[in-house]
Amino acid sequence: MATTLKTARYLNLATFRRNGDAVNTPVWFAERNGAYYVFSAGEAGKVKRLRNSSRARIAPCDMRGKLLGEWAEAHAVVVKDAAEMDAAYRALRDKYGWQMGLLDFFSRLGGKIDQRAVIRIRAGRAPGPKRR
Repeated sequence: MATTLKTARYLNLATFRRNGDAVNTPVWFAERNGAYYVFSAGEAGKVKRLRNSSRARIAPCDMRGKLLGEWAEAHAVVVKDAAEMDAAYRALRDKYGWQMGLLDFFSRLGGKIDQRAVIRIRAGRAPGPKRR
């Protein structure tokens, strides 16, 4: 039986290179207000790829990226709003508890916590340009 994103612990986030090749990455995620949120190092490849294109795919997976369900088209953006970032971190802490706390502790200790990026993912294709 396929796992859904409602019950999955990990999400496989596929972002796309300029040449169209997908790069799959298993990540922690949390749902809030109809969107999925993940965090990453601010200069990670997925963040750089999303700055070029919001096109993405998502699927439930295990910690190694093995798919546990079907891919769904999505669009993803790097969040700039501080309040939305705080809400995303709260949702992630609620879901992952002590594990997220431990990761935050070591990120603070290493001076990397302020260099993170938060990504908002919504299922469905990215909105296209407006037509006249």
